[in-house]
Amino acid sequence: MVTVDPEPPIPVPDVPGADAGRRGLPARSDLTALQRAVVDSSALFDIGLRTAVASMVGAAMLPPVLTGLVRRSDLDRERENLAFYAELATQHDAAVSFPAPRFAPKVATRRANAVANYIAHGNVEHINFDSSFEPVNPAMRHLWSRLDRNNVVHAQHWRHDDGPHPTLCVIHGFMGSPYLFNGLFFSLPWFYKSGFDVLLYTLPFHGRRAQKGSPFSGYGIFQHGMAGFAESMAQAIHDFRSVIDYLESTGVDRIALTGMSLGGYTSSLIATVEDRLQAVIPNVPVVNPEEMFDDWFPANKLVELGRRFGGMTEDSSFAASAYHSPLNYAPVVPKERRLIITGLGDRLAPPEQAEALWEHWDHCALHWFPGNHILHVSQPDYLRRMNRFLRPFMF
Repeated sequence: MVTVDPEPPIPVPDVPGADAGRRGLPARSDLTALQRAVVDSSALFDIGLRTAVASMVGAAMLPPVLTGLVRRSDLDRERENLAFYAELATQHDAAVSFPAPRFAPKVATRRANAVANYIAHGNVEHINFDSSFEPVNPAMRHLWSRLDRNNVVHAQHWRHDDGPHPTLCVIHGFMGSPYLFNGLFFSLPWFYKSGFDVLLYTLPFHGRRAQKGSPFSGYGIFQHGMAGFAESMAQAIHDFRSVIDYLESTGVDRIALTGMSLGGYTSSLIATVEDRLQAVIPNVPVVNPEEMFDDWFPANKLVELGRRFGGMTEDSSFAASAYHSPLNYAPVVPKERRLIITGLGDRLAPPEQAEALWEHWDHCALHWFPGNHILHVSQPDYLRRMNRFLRPFMF
């Protein structure tokens, strides 16, 4: 096991961030001139990126909205679905909202391609298995049964030769499913060299789970209305818990989880049901998407249109989205094993989202960097912070 703290090989500016204080994230006046410049410039870039991403989300949302305008029955059904999730959310019981898999997955493995093995400098396998997920809302079950590609779970597993090691699991963001990108972005070869096995998990409707004809990875998450998004999150949690079942069957006894953006959102939710995690690290997480959508033009206009013609109020929409918000449930991972990472210049998942999670999570560890959603300035600093945070629990 490597005990040194090597330099992650990431070519990004090293403008330092820091852990948050007792009052949370720093005020603008507390930053250095260089930090303020980086935050401001990266925020401007993020606003442009946010518009591009919101346009793609809007493209996925457009068909169900237009169909609802033509067929009122679809809007009536969506309104009934949202009422179902709102009622479930009022219980504040993650075990009820996200039931555990009832049986272990039957996993198939094969050796990954030569590029993956070269990047990891180790043994890399591709794993897949049939999802046992069944929508919590009975009205969504017929639709979900027809999603053949989405209902096969995929992951990439980096394993050492000398038996199972403590395993760091990574969940990608919206549209960001390629294993190669995530392996390099998170410096996973460095974590692997530091002694971790690594598993990269593919979210529903992404990568090989995208349905045939999807114009981009992740399209299906928003293709079936807000009820479809709710069930996508429920499936993401369910299928990852099956991954944990698989890892334990191979002898892995220590598992940590991190995820970026939508993956950070998913990680935060998994922390409300999965006490087998040694630690959880949401990175630039979203925790309240309804609130965030208000700034996501043009997707926000489609949300407003759907509400107006569907007879739904903003309050009813927010009540339904609480079903899949980590702010609605108590975490089961202990406080000292939670670390949140956020970028002060992030405008896709603004730092206020991470700070809301920090408040809900009893002021656990919170680390900030002065970059945006994609440009993680001083990333080597927070990767070393992650490593130092994880080692006492994992080794």
